[in-house]
Amino acid sequence: MTEVTVIRGDITTQDVDAIVNAANNRMRGGGGVDGAIHRAGGREILDDCIAKFPQGLATGDAGWTTAGDLPARWVIHTVGPRYPGDRSLLVSCYRRCVEVADSLGARTVAFPLVSAGVYGWPLEDAVAAAVTTLRSTPSGLSEARIVAFSDSTRRSVEAALEGSH
Repeated sequence: MTEVTVIRGDITTQDVDAIVNAANNRMRGGGGVDGAIHRAGGREILDDCIAKFPQGLATGDAGWTTAGDLPARWVIHTVGPRYPGDRSLLVSCYRRCVEVADSLGARTVAFPLVSAGVYGWPLEDAVAAAVTTLRSTPSGLSEARIVAFSDSTRRSVEAALEGSH
């Protein structure tokens, strides 16, 4: 069973097999987590996105690229829904990321809270979707690490992890 953990930190510095990028449909870099990953990982990530996703990626889906200069081996890109939107697409982001991670043989994956930034998904529901889906999706992952950008977000994830045992 996958252990779901949380830390406060920078997703671009996580020493894991794969990090998850909360991307936009175009897959060409952007703001927030997406921009930070592209800046830290270098041009190789963008070049791989262009080659593998010439038409972009659908909301709720996921795909992988190299991690470039990041400590991880792979970046798993997923496109979350904007709020208000279809929550099943948010759940699909996490499920698809786990499926992609399994196909790569990844054992440790660091996740941001998909759609909880500029896409406006309410924090408590974003946390619930992440924790519930990561815990209930069968996989070969040993750890699904949620990387919180702030102490308040870390505390919200901790509360959800403690409440869902």
